[in-house]
Amino acid sequence: MSGQVAEENKWVKVGAFHTLDLELQRNFTLEKSEGWDSVALDVVREAVKQDKEGTVPAVVMQEGMANICLITEHQTILKQRVETGIPRKRSGRAGDHDKGMIKFYETVLETLKRHVDITQPRPLLLASPGFTAAGFQKYIIDEATRKAEKAVLANKSNFVVVHSSSGHLHSLNEVLKSPEVLAKLKDTKYSKETRFMDDFMILLRKDDGRAWYGPSEVEQAVDKGAVGRGGGVLLISNALFRSQEIGTRKRWVTLVDKVKEEGGEARVLSSDHESGKRLEGLGGIAAILTFPLEDLDEEDEEDDGGNQETI
Repeated sequence: MSGQVAEENKWVKVGAFHTLDLELQRNFTLEKSEGWDSVALDVVREAVKQDKEGTVPAVVMQEGMANICLITEHQTILKQRVETGIPRKRSGRAGDHDKGMIKFYETVLETLKRHVDITQPRPLLLASPGFTAAGFQKYIIDEATRKAEKAVLANKSNFVVVHSSSGHLHSLNEVLKSPEVLAKLKDTKYSKETRFMDDFMILLRKDDGRAWYGPSEVEQAVDKGAVGRGGGVLLISNALFRSQEIGTRKRWVTLVDKVKEEGGEARVLSSDHESGKRLEGLGGIAAILTFPLEDLDEEDEEDDGGNQETI
């Protein structure tokens, strides 16, 4: 971490720049003068979770070795390495090699299932040099067909085979630079936000009073208890929490807390993704209501008009 010192101490003066190095496995305490609000804490909790929404499992492999990983926004976590001996291909003895590969695939699949739910509708990256990953993909589908695992077969379109230079973990770095893989990771991370925005736009087009956007309109809807239990959803851009004004940030944190207390869902959308950009075009805040409300914008206009002086 680096930044400008705001309070003088015996080591540095006010206004000086200072850098802190945080060592791996060394505990540290990070404090905020006014405490941590719920939105900031949610960001920290999400950052340290492993198999969370938006996490993508990957198997980086070569003949006889596989690294099973979870790829999060912040880190790549090695869950387990599998290593088995496989006989070399020899003339007249190819069957031994093929049997060794089947045993290898069987072990990898059993290990993978212990760490990852491969029925979840998200990408499963299978990376290798040569045809090892493609062979493993075929083995997964063949086994699911043999055992009538319908949930696995329904998800087979999400099994993505990509090329890597080796089966070692460091080869995952080159895989993650692929435009195809980057696009899939981004869409997976924000898939729920995209669905919420799509649902909101459908309701907005229906114009039935269950979709509102804009700061004043959404705050009114929350105050009336219309964004709570039973399907209420608050959509709010993370850009609103970056305001330099503490009062502005507290305003939106309070709104998020109120929606959650009343049983609704509050989603903070990233301005880095398409769904967040769509929301920013609507003022950075929108809501799906549990029951219709009419004329929220007119109420706002009446309030403004009532404060005007007559000359």
